[in-house]
Amino acid sequence: MPKNVQINYGRIDKNSEYENTINEVIDACFKEEKLNDRNLYINIILTTPENIKQINKQYRNIDNETDVLSFPMFEKDEIEKIDNNIEEVLGDIVVSIERVEEQAKEYGHSFTRELAYMVVHGFYHIIGYDHIEEEDKKQMRKKEEAILNKLNITRTMVNAQ
Repeated sequence: MPKNVQINYGRIDKNSEYENTINEVIDACFKEEKLNDRNLYINIILTTPENIKQINKQYRNIDNETDVLSFPMFEKDEIEKIDNNIEEVLGDIVVSIERVEEQAKEYGHSFTRELAYMVVHGFYHIIGYDHIEEEDKKQMRKKEEAILNKLNITRTMVNAQ
């Protein structure tokens, strides 16, 4: 099986638990969307609130901190046309680990569940889904929840982290 994700750290310490969760989620997303036979991967950057705010300002001209940013490299209809002889990055997902921790507490579920949600949410943005229109939002949420349910990563998960 090809490696579906590259994980980088921006001003935070490396963490194998984060990596295990991310790899599991991205692998499930690739399988669900039938991308495993493609020479594609996602780049994920785990970072601080300050760093994600700087990225948000630099690339989106929004001077606010956020929890997750997605930067697709292709339009939705271009993905199937990508030359499979060349390794290509589908896009970048930037996740604020501190925000994941805060939101897990706020929503009353585990850190793992919140991190998994951020990753699956970012993945679907990368491959062309959005939630601007209500109907699109429903479709995207259905796909996100299907992945999390397949992995048994539920809202009621409790863990030490």
